[in-house]
Amino acid sequence: MHSKFRTLSVALLLSSSLLFAQTTKQAPIWSSKPDIVAFEKIENGHLASAQKSLDQLIAVKGPRSVANSLDFYDQALEQFNSAAYLSGLMEHVHPDKAFRDKAAEMTRKASAALTSMALNQDVYKALSGIDLAKADPVQKYYVTRQLLQFRLAGVDKDKATRNKIKKLNDQLTELQSKFGENIAEGTKSVKADPSELAGLPEDYIARHKPDAEGKVTITTDYPDFLPVEKFAKSDDLRRRLAIAFASRAYPANKLVLMDMITTRTEIANTLGFPTWADYNAADKMIKQGGNIANFIKEVHESAEPIAKREFEMLMAEKRKTDPNAKTMETYENSYYSELVRRTKFDFDSTSVRPYLPYAQVKQGILDTAQKLFQLQFKQEPNVPAWDPLVETYDVFDHGKMIGRFYLDMHPRPGKFTHAEMVPVLDGIKGKQLPEATLVCNFPVPTKDDPGLMEFGDVETFFHEFGHLMHWILAGQQPYAGISGITMESDFVEAPSQMLENWMHSAPVLTAFAKNYKTGEPIPAELVEKLNRAQAFGRGLWVSAQDSYTAISYDIYSRKPENVDLDKVTKEDTEKYTPFKALPDTYMYASFGHLAGYSSAYYTYLWDKVIAQDFYHQFDQTNPFLGGAPMKYRKTVLEPGGSVSANDLVKDFLGRAQNTKAFQAWMGEEFKETGSTVGK
Repeated sequence: MHSKFRTLSVALLLSSSLLFAQTTKQAPIWSSKPDIVAFEKIENGHLASAQKSLDQLIAVKGPRSVANSLDFYDQALEQFNSAAYLSGLMEHVHPDKAFRDKAAEMTRKASAALTSMALNQDVYKALSGIDLAKADPVQKYYVTRQLLQFRLAGVDKDKATRNKIKKLNDQLTELQSKFGENIAEGTKSVKADPSELAGLPEDYIARHKPDAEGKVTITTDYPDFLPVEKFAKSDDLRRRLAIAFASRAYPANKLVLMDMITTRTEIANTLGFPTWADYNAADKMIKQGGNIANFIKEVHESAEPIAKREFEMLMAEKRKTDPNAKTMETYENSYYSELVRRTKFDFDSTSVRPYLPYAQVKQGILDTAQKLFQLQFKQEPNVPAWDPLVETYDVFDHGKMIGRFYLDMHPRPGKFTHAEMVPVLDGIKGKQLPEATLVCNFPVPTKDDPGLMEFGDVETFFHEFGHLMHWILAGQQPYAGISGITMESDFVEAPSQMLENWMHSAPVLTAFAKNYKTGEPIPAELVEKLNRAQAFGRGLWVSAQDSYTAISYDIYSRKPENVDLDKVTKEDTEKYTPFKALPDTYMYASFGHLAGYSSAYYTYLWDKVIAQDFYHQFDQTNPFLGGAPMKYRKTVLEPGGSVSANDLVKDFLGRAQNTKAFQAWMGEEFKETGSTVGK
């Protein structure tokens, strides 16, 4: 570790001065006996440092420059972010509920401080007074974007309005924390007779032993839930578990979500926007709320013909056992898609699982990223963390350390239940290295169980690692405020979805997918079958994503009194997909993105279009070859927020993005399997 850099390793978080890991002997704050007092001290230290920088910014006399104003502002932002990142991570991962509760409290405090800064007219005047005549393009872009953010925050409103906005934002932060907490603590389970596990892989059945009453307990955690929905022959079990899964955090989060919608609408109205969706789009690539509605319609028109043909294949499979079947509910998609892949594509998903034990997949993804981005990862052994299974890695670029990441990859009570990349520290060139954590929920490997993964789990791992690489490589900028990701947050899913494509590359898959018993690499013919079979269902996937996008837009683009969550969910599910909504379920209560992305869930589809356009520029037979990998790193990932996302796209593609690659990707299986469609 180079002495001029500062990192926020797990071993040094007790030190409010952020000294190097080697210089502190103090126990980590997330040890088995959590030191909440130390954690709160660190958080308050960050906030105090941030306020000191703001005071210095405001106190500047004479002409304002980048050196005497932007630097102070960025120092404040860096400290505010450090507080928010740490509390947000602990809120999602710490094993102790009291610690998580304290973290939620500190998240609210950090968010309130950021809101206060965004509404501080003295800070705004200081930034707007900077003479940018001699500033470089990065500095000009940074200041221009920050001034836009200040105006969108309401800094130019009168004092009474600013106070109102601050109160509403503080309220919103509390609601967001509560929404996530209810999901994390909302795990449900069902009891099943062992006979109902027929069709599930042997290793899954071995992990689910009957209790004293002869029953098996299956939870709604992903390693339990997903295999049942995909493989269990018992429709009753799949349905019961799907109802439990789609009812997590209900009814508590129905009330919380409605309060969020009301609060966000009031914020938007106060700032002069008719809806939250319009307000939330103003600083993004998509520009206007109405463009989201247009995008939803455009995607639906593209996906519907393909989704309908795929759906008919599912119905044909269902009618083999239920000749009178006329409809299919959402929970049945996974099961019948698996059957179609077996009958039409001669591919059984269980045939791939022996080649995907967790440890091999993890190493394979690390190796892929190192080769693709020309980096080196070095694990730091025996680093204490909030859980014994967390791993710590340093990232090197030709021998120079450029960042650090943590892997928290397995489920436990109270932990965030999906998958995410959580920032830990902004990177600042010459001063501070970027850090981030992957938080996932994959099977835990043991001495007797290799933790075999589903193909979809591996795609998720690649996806989240794409976020991680974006954060680390973009963390080499001169300012915290442009570190990590682009300013337009609706670009953030493009690098992650782009990396998912590597899972479908034969050179990548065959390098790490080896049978955990025999060591034999996955056969080339199985890879070919896998890719043909996995191409099936893309139209249905896009349709499902479009329905989620519509839900997120519709609840935030109308007056709260006109929002019926159950009605919107049912109508958008059945409008944009060919499936019937599952009765007596409330998926919105555990749809965490409705708190974070809010009206901007369109980001996933928007960025899928960009991601496929990006990937089309790589060598399709071997994506490691040619100049595309390094060009992608240099023009898309490394700039971070120093330029607009639209410029990043144009710099890599040589033009604006289009939907040609996305369209080809979505309909690929019909070109490959032609005569089997609908038969």
